[in-house]
Amino acid sequence: MTSRSASVLVFSLVFSLASGLAITLLAQDKPDAAYIRSMELKWTESYKLRQVDILASLLADDFVITIEDGSTYSKTGYISHSAEPSTHVEVAEMSDLKVRMHGTTAVVTGAYHERGRSDGKLYEYHDRFTDVWMKNASKWQVIASHYSVATK
Repeated sequence: MTSRSASVLVFSLVFSLASGLAITLLAQDKPDAAYIRSMELKWTESYKLRQVDILASLLADDFVITIEDGSTYSKTGYISHSAEPSTHVEVAEMSDLKVRMHGTTAVVTGAYHERGRSDGKLYEYHDRFTDVWMKNASKWQVIASHYSVATK
């Protein structure tokens, strides 16, 4: 075997191994990305229905959310707001969801629309959001969320 043939063989083996590894990593990301997408939908539905127990399980203990006016809330503050009986969410929906996986961290971006009544007054929001999920042991939880109003 010539040195050129050996080089081609080594290159082919390395390329095949690298390609196989890349395919394996992509295959692992797809189920996690689909799972995160389903958890986003579960979070939105739980918020709309005031299912505090589900919200508590989805949010990490050190969760923080930044809302449109720049205010921040902890897990406890967010759940308290979500359970507020004077607010009735009629519509809570997401669109344009994109999930980017980075090992045990997922970054989700999208659009959010909410409509309802608060203290008897109608309200409606059209936001963009970024959520960060992290996998601890075998459980995915949201660690941070940021909502902002899109400028026109």
